[in-house]
Amino acid sequence: MKYRRANIARASYFFTVVTYHRQPLFAAEKEVGLLRQSFKEVIRKYPFSINAIVILPDHLHCIWHLPKGDADLSTRWRFVDRNVLPMNCGENSVVLAANMGRE
Repeated sequence: MKYRRANIARASYFFTVVTYHRQPLFAAEKEVGLLRQSFKEVIRKYPFSINAIVILPDHLHCIWHLPKGDADLSTRWRFVDRNVLPMNCGENSVVLAANMGRE
C-alpha cells in the first residue's frame, strides 16, 4: 500500500491506526500501558508531542506535532510499532494501516 504523506516540518498530523485484522490488542489496561511506554521511548529518541490520543480496543486516533526542522513520521511510527510488536499474536505488525492527514 502506498500512502501520500505531507512532508512538512513542525506540522501537526492526524492519524488513525488499525491493528492487524482488527484484533482487540488494546482492550486491556496492560496492553495500553505497553503502548504508552512505547510512545515514551520513541519520544525520548525522536522528540514530538502528542496533542491528543484516543485508544480503542482495535484502533487508535492521535494528533502529533513535530519539532521545527523535522518531518519524519515514518521513523517514529516504525519504532512505536516495533516496541509494541511483542504483544502481537504471530509475525504480523500491530500497525496495519495508518490514514494520515495534515492538520
